[in-house]
Amino acid sequence: MTSLTVDFSRVLVVGTSPVNCVVVSKIVERCGLKPLSRSPEAAAKAVLALAPGVVVLDGADGDAHELIDALQAMRHATADTVPRIILLSSRNGSPASLGSPDMVDAVVTKPVMPERLQPLIENFAAQVRS
Repeated sequence: MTSLTVDFSRVLVVGTSPVNCVVVSKIVERCGLKPLSRSPEAAAKAVLALAPGVVVLDGADGDAHELIDALQAMRHATADTVPRIILLSSRNGSPASLGSPDMVDAVVTKPVMPERLQPLIENFAAQVRS
C-alpha cells in the first residue's frame, strides 16, 4: 500500500444514530476540528479516502467488521499510528474488558458529555500531529 496523507484536522464520526452523530460532531467542532459524519457502511468505504486523524465510533456492533478492517488498513498504511479510535459505549470499561477491537484507543461511556469526550479528541489530535 502506498503512503497515506492524513488530514489531521478531520475527525470521522461513525454511527447509526443521527442524533448521536450531531452531538459528537458539535463536540468535535468545539475542538476546532472538522467532523465528517458517516454510517458504518459508508465509513468503511470512505475511510482511506477521508484519512482522518481521529475516529469516534458509536458502538462496535457486528455490522462494523468492514469498517474495522478499513481502519486496520489505514493504521497499517500509517505505521500503526493513525487514526486514533475512540469508542462510545453504553457499558463502562476498558477496550479490552468490553471485547472491543485491539485498536480502540479509548472508551467513553454514554451519554456522551463534552467534558469527557472533548479532552480525548484534543489529546489524540495533538498526538497524531506530532
